[in-house]
Amino acid sequence: MENATLTDLRPEWRISEGLTAYPEALALMQERVAAIREGRAQELVWMVEHPPLYTAGTSAQPSDLQDPGRFPTFEAGRGGQWTYHGPGQRTGYVMLDLTRAHGMVAARDVRSYVHGLEEWLIRTLARFNVRGERREGRVGIWVEDRAARTESKIAAIGVRVSRWVSWHGVALNVEPDLSHFGGIVPCGIAEHGVTSLHALGIPATMDEVDAALRASWQDIFESTPHESNVQSD
Repeated sequence: MENATLTDLRPEWRISEGLTAYPEALALMQERVAAIREGRAQELVWMVEHPPLYTAGTSAQPSDLQDPGRFPTFEAGRGGQWTYHGPGQRTGYVMLDLTRAHGMVAARDVRSYVHGLEEWLIRTLARFNVRGERREGRVGIWVEDRAARTESKIAAIGVRVSRWVSWHGVALNVEPDLSHFGGIVPCGIAEHGVTSLHALGIPATMDEVDAALRASWQDIFESTPHESNVQSD
């Protein structure tokens, strides 16, 4: 890949219409990750919506699944605990070759990669005048109601890195049915709630959110050419 151009190194950006079955998403990610690692496929950022379901990360506690019969459940194979996916939530699956740098994200640095995903969501929310924030010891992006002294999670992050190729990714609540989160303890955190753009009074469409995600991605992951950092195993 020594002669690759910046355009060649940018990931494919794919948006799937309708609802994508979770087993289909897992199978596609696994296939694409192997192909990226072997140099047979371009990196991929894949935007989907799922039917209502719960996924368990590698740290998920059985007791945190509080309504087992409500929706289908799946072992995700990513880090983290229980997460809900459903209509009105934009899930972004990110498959990158982390042996090279991506804009602000350093090569072979998982912490830098996760920080980049957080910043991607924070800057996306800022385009809707929402202040998304990190919290020490808590995964995801949070918004605070300072008057009420409460805070809620608006976006989840759960990743896996297999031999330096990333998969899984982020989930941003646009207009999901927030009552569906009641069947789990989201990410093992019971003392705080969940929210969405629409619950905050921002009637953004999924197309508008996709446009914001794409623009913010460029800010974080494509901001500086790093062709000199391309490595091969």
